[in-house]
Amino acid sequence: MTITGGCLCQAVRYRISADAIDAGYCHCRLCQRSAGAPVLAWGTFPRTALEYTRGAPGVYASSEQGQREYCAGCGTQLVFRHAREPETLDVTLASLDERSTIQPQYHIWVASKVDWLQITDNLPQYQGDGPDHPNAR
Repeated sequence: MTITGGCLCQAVRYRISADAIDAGYCHCRLCQRSAGAPVLAWGTFPRTALEYTRGAPGVYASSEQGQREYCAGCGTQLVFRHAREPETLDVTLASLDERSTIQPQYHIWVASKVDWLQITDNLPQYQGDGPDHPNAR
């Protein structure tokens, strides 16, 4: 499978040459603050599968756990690389060209969920970092 995506202004583009390992909604406080949104949807891929095809991302060490890659021009958050998971990375699902290609399978860090957001789907919910996947974004 080849998946493509990029930022709002199209200055940074990427290609992923692998299927997603999994995907989920993250409600952690770091994702909330980094996006200015109540939740982010991420897909996890092998680290070697991602290639930037246009531009280069800015990099921000958002915590001791990892770094976020984004477009320095428009601010779109694209990738999270977790220090404890050197073989994988996470890509924001809304930055994919075909946003419906990968759908979240669970919610993580719901202990940090904003009070006014109601989760009404039937996906599993985890108070912390989730199912067999220690990525705390």
